[in-house]
Amino acid sequence: MNELKVPQEEPRGEVLPPRHKVVRAALLCLAALSLALLASAQSINMFPQDYQQMWTRVAIPPTHALSATDQWHIHAQTGEIVCDGNQGHEWLRFNRELGNFDFKVEWRFTPVPNTTKYNSGVFFRNSKDGTIWQQAQTSLDGGYIFGETPVDGKLTRYNLQKEMTENRVKPAGQWNAYDIHCVGGVCTLAVNGEVVNTLHLSVDKGYVGLEAEGYLITFRHFHLRQLP
Repeated sequence: MNELKVPQEEPRGEVLPPRHKVVRAALLCLAALSLALLASAQSINMFPQDYQQMWTRVAIPPTHALSATDQWHIHAQTGEIVCDGNQGHEWLRFNRELGNFDFKVEWRFTPVPNTTKYNSGVFFRNSKDGTIWQQAQTSLDGGYIFGETPVDGKLTRYNLQKEMTENRVKPAGQWNAYDIHCVGGVCTLAVNGEVVNTLHLSVDKGYVGLEAEGYLITFRHFHLRQLP
């Protein structure tokens, strides 16, 4: 008696692609998204040919008069800004209002004999006249955020020094790197490569700038990007 043989079906292709194809497709999607975000981020030249019109001195508080002598020296070719710190309390505003951004800058104080106190700062999300202000403090006591900003419609002073994860600021004479990153109402301050403060704001746009407060300080390696 002949054995009945059941015809075997030809193997069909998998309905779902192999796992490695899924992973590869996901990586390609992530790469495309990253490229799209990078393309939409706009680097801003802080030292264009008309750089004198891109920076404005503003008194602190804004009701005070500015000194007739300029204490800021902008060296556009080297990308450095030096503040003598000897002509009163003020800030140097970069004249472009920003929403989301990433702002990197390096700074160092010129050492003063028998001095342990140094003071200056990097401003961000400021109003045009500086009535509303947020500052990344530059001092030997650490880099941290403090400021005066609207809270429930009322201008309110705050200080995140106690929330600083650690003091990462180097001694006077050495360079420090700050990275201030703001998206929506959240801003972070990284000092020498590590985030030390996170700030939640109701202010979603403003100006960046530099502070003069009595000490010789040099700023360099400016890198400002406007983010989507």
